[in-house]
Amino acid sequence: MARASRRRAVLDRLLPLGAWLIAALVLLLRWTTRQRLVDDGGLAPRWRAGERFIVAFWHEHLVLMPCFRRLPRVCIMISRHRDGELIARAVRPLGIETVRGSSTRGGAAALRQIIRAHGGGASLAWALDGPRGPRRVAKGGVIQAARATGAAIVPVGAAAAWSRRLGSWDRLAIPWPASRLVFVVGRPITVSADATDAGIEDARAGLEAQLNRLTAEADAQVARNCNRGMGSI
Repeated sequence: MARASRRRAVLDRLLPLGAWLIAALVLLLRWTTRQRLVDDGGLAPRWRAGERFIVAFWHEHLVLMPCFRRLPRVCIMISRHRDGELIARAVRPLGIETVRGSSTRGGAAALRQIIRAHGGGASLAWALDGPRGPRRVAKGGVIQAARATGAAIVPVGAAAAWSRRLGSWDRLAIPWPASRLVFVVGRPITVSADATDAGIEDARAGLEAQLNRLTAEADAQVARNCNRGMGSI
């Protein structure tokens, strides 16, 4: 028991250093990667006009998504576990706001907070299968947020030409600096305020299927363009 307490204390002391290293890595990726937006789904004018969206992606692309710089103000839900604390501290210097909670801990309160963040002017970013999986299976919280806010969910598939996959449940992708990144934007999904349980499940399943298709398309684009020059976002 004492050994476990000491281990937790050491990890807590290392949190600031770990967060700094992650923030530095993401900034390095922003500066050095070549990013290509294959399809913006016709949303560019709405983005430029300041319309707020819910950008949806898979948890494995958490490190790639800060390079998808389309929205001026973004808030994301992060778990209350230690790894969530690490991510929350890391994204703060990047100008990304966070709400702490998940489907397993503090979910209802976090959902209320992130809805308030949207009401205060922020777009939302949502890792659909976080924080613990199963991998590439969408959970229903994002549908509840879309129903409450009226914001459209915009699924974004992502891929990196050169990356390392971790052995975590989501097989988190860590792109190498100077890698090529591809983002593919899908069809926006809206959820009516009076949606039934069946309608909510249909929206969730449709979002999951579309994001899997977009991710496959991003992977294919990376493979096709691996030996060719790629334009920037």
